[in-house]
Amino acid sequence: MIVGVPTETKSDEYRVAMLPSGVEDLTAAGHRVLLQAGAGLGSGIEDAEYAACGAELVDSAADVWGEAELIVKVKEPQPSEWSRMRPGQIVFTYYHLAADRELTEAVRDTGATAVAYETLRGRNGDLPLLTPMSEVAGRMSVQQGAKFLERPQEGRGILLGGVPGVPPAYIVILGGGVVGKNAAKIAAGFGAEVRVLDVNADTMRRLGDVMPPNVITVHSDRHNVRAEVLKADLVIGAVLIPGAAAPKLVTREDVAAMKPGAVVVDVCIDQGGCFETSRPTSHAEPTYVVDGVVHYCVTNMPGAVGRTSTFALCNVTFPYVRRIASLGLAGACAAEPGLREAVNCHGGAITYRPVAETFGLPFVELSF
Repeated sequence: MIVGVPTETKSDEYRVAMLPSGVEDLTAAGHRVLLQAGAGLGSGIEDAEYAACGAELVDSAADVWGEAELIVKVKEPQPSEWSRMRPGQIVFTYYHLAADRELTEAVRDTGATAVAYETLRGRNGDLPLLTPMSEVAGRMSVQQGAKFLERPQEGRGILLGGVPGVPPAYIVILGGGVVGKNAAKIAAGFGAEVRVLDVNADTMRRLGDVMPPNVITVHSDRHNVRAEVLKADLVIGAVLIPGAAAPKLVTREDVAAMKPGAVVVDVCIDQGGCFETSRPTSHAEPTYVVDGVVHYCVTNMPGAVGRTSTFALCNVTFPYVRRIASLGLAGACAAEPGLREAVNCHGGAITYRPVAETFGLPFVELSF
């Protein structure tokens, strides 16, 4: 199979979808790998490293998209890439379609097969290709929140850990999954006072067993969400409904009642965000202010730490890339049933039900 790795075109995206070791593995198995020159530079990987492992370096994205049967990316196809997608081509990347109807319809209409990292199910029912980036984003959320709580960034001027005689920051984390757990771990390390809200009692028990005393779990309901958000210096949105739009847990009225200079970090902005006031931002312009509350809603947070994120991502995506290249998508789905759930669009139709239901669009059962 011909596998293509284009340079990412999303603003301030520094990750790359394949490591030199992956190229070596594929070429040794008889596949061709076309890599756009410079694709790995944002992650500190030189073209020569790829070439030494058997990659064919090409100058333009058009060359990669035009010849490759399987495109491996990191972020959703950008508008400039939609016209390059074609029927029969497999494009394996993050999509987060439920947050963007225009993208959903554009990808569907290309006729290409959209295989989404974020909805692929592991053998234990987990989301193995989403997990490492959720770990990165969860840890980064506290790092970014700490920065934007500083007064020059329009924040409250709060030090997360406080100092003797001055209380630490009050941090509220909405969701105790992978993002929430990692955010809580970092926030606890700073010495902040941390509240994690979740609806799952087992999740809260597990967090209670492993977290230090400054992390307290709270059952998530409308009353508790509002009460905790109004006390917060920093609120981190970390809820997930796989493949579907995130629920709006914090209303505009809640935001208006928050402390002036409080900070919101909406990690689930890729799925539409869990604050009614959230809208996507970029690393170039990461924040905006609504009713005195600083909003950080960058849609590709892990892209800022490209080297860490690239290695973490490729470690988990490559086995599936290799399987698709070797067996074809139908054969790979037969060998790995959870891969079927990653096929969001195929043959000009939406084949992942939560995406279709989000926009009221027709759903078609996947068949090869």
